[in-house]
Amino acid sequence: MKLYSYFRSSASYRVRIGLGLKGLTYEYIPVNLVRDGGEQFGEAHRARNRMEQVPVLVTEENGVTIELTQSVAILEYLDERYPEPRLLPADRLARAYVRRAVEIVNSGIQPLQNLSIMREVARLGGDDKAFARAANERGLAALEIEAKARAGRFFLGDTPTMADVFLVPQMFGARRFKVDLTPFPTLVRIDEELAKIPAVAAAHPDKQPDAAP
Repeated sequence: MKLYSYFRSSASYRVRIGLGLKGLTYEYIPVNLVRDGGEQFGEAHRARNRMEQVPVLVTEENGVTIELTQSVAILEYLDERYPEPRLLPADRLARAYVRRAVEIVNSGIQPLQNLSIMREVARLGGDDKAFARAANERGLAALEIEAKARAGRFFLGDTPTMADVFLVPQMFGARRFKVDLTPFPTLVRIDEELAKIPAVAAAHPDKQPDAAP
């Protein structure tokens, strides 16, 4: 199993957490999104991912090599192929709550802090960092309400789910953009609990082979 990843990519961070929680080993292959204009735009990586993004998970199934992109698709594939521990709950309603939290991050926050979007905001004369902060604040406010209603030790009860897998990288991103996390005490507490799990701690950007000094 190979993971094409960038240490600070939140989507790659999610997949690293998921792989770690399931105890799966993989080869880490860095794709630098900044150096030389971005290695993701090179022909070799474009052949792996037409969206010119990370992560890309390469694995084999029934003797056939497959390349998977998009963190939600990758994590759901892993959850179906390696069902323990589950990232999506068995209960239908609980699964819907988890997926709702996932989409708040995946659709409502993270795309608005992507390098490509921030560069476009700056090109148009806007404050790209303020734009990213506002997206984080709006999305985290919604997540705080969700978590407060159903949290145990983690986002939904006492077992990590895909909601937690998406929360951790987003909290890292929020800190990078200097978001005031004071209004989100439930999220901060859950994030601190998750950081105690070795598999989650090992997925942190600073611990990746391509991490900046």
